[in-house]
Amino acid sequence: MTADGIGRRLSGNPMAMGGALILALIVLLALFGPYLSVHAIDEVFWDRISAPPDVAAGFYFGTDANGRDLFARTLAGGRVSLLVGLSASLISLVIGVAYGAVAGYLGGRVDSLMMRIVDILYSLPFVFFVILLTVYMGRSLSTIFITIGAVVWLDMARIVRGQTLALKQREFVEAARAFGATDRRILWRHIVPNLWGPVIISMLLVIPDAILTESFLSFLGLGVQEPNTSWGVLIGDGAQNMIEAPWLLLFPGAFLALTLLAFNFFGDGLRDALDPRG
Repeated sequence: MTADGIGRRLSGNPMAMGGALILALIVLLALFGPYLSVHAIDEVFWDRISAPPDVAAGFYFGTDANGRDLFARTLAGGRVSLLVGLSASLISLVIGVAYGAVAGYLGGRVDSLMMRIVDILYSLPFVFFVILLTVYMGRSLSTIFITIGAVVWLDMARIVRGQTLALKQREFVEAARAFGATDRRILWRHIVPNLWGPVIISMLLVIPDAILTESFLSFLGLGVQEPNTSWGVLIGDGAQNMIEAPWLLLFPGAFLALTLLAFNFFGDGLRDALDPRG
């Protein structure tokens, strides 16, 4: 299917376009949040501890338990959460595509060995793995990237391996092999370019999964640390004060939920647009 056909099918899906619009707005808010906020994210207002929203004073989402502007911290937290999701998707792209394509193309014992390694990594307790990395490397953003990146590529590798097993039996691969093309050329010039449909869709699904994983880790206290913040950190703080100050949980939770829904709506719409049988 041509790019114009994919674009028409995608634009005809209102849920996908709505998801794309929400994502664009959230990304813009995260990028330009410091210019929209009246207050700095680390500025403390001792007279406004856990104060409700006050638009006139520039506290659009109220303040947290330390007297800091929740609007500024929610936008700054969105920047960190989106960065984690993007980094995880890039790690998934590089490692997952290379690993899965090689395993699927070579097949046989090599494929079996490589996929058993994936199964072993799947079997490791994720939280235990996070704790070990945290003890060894310390609590930092780089630890979060490495931790999430160490697991998100596993699904991508399995998807790419399955697609490669099907593609290597196609006529164009047999023709390239008959003309004397090397295995390396066949893999990277003929098979991998035909994987981009499933790969792009998988990347769009990796991003919300990584954001949710980071939020879970931060909620447990194993993720982003002060002075940085993320939606998971804010939701964890809000859960401790949800009775006295429900806005501390409502606003970051709403941003996280909207982002996850938007990614899933757009990903489903793109999958349908790339499927010629749809």
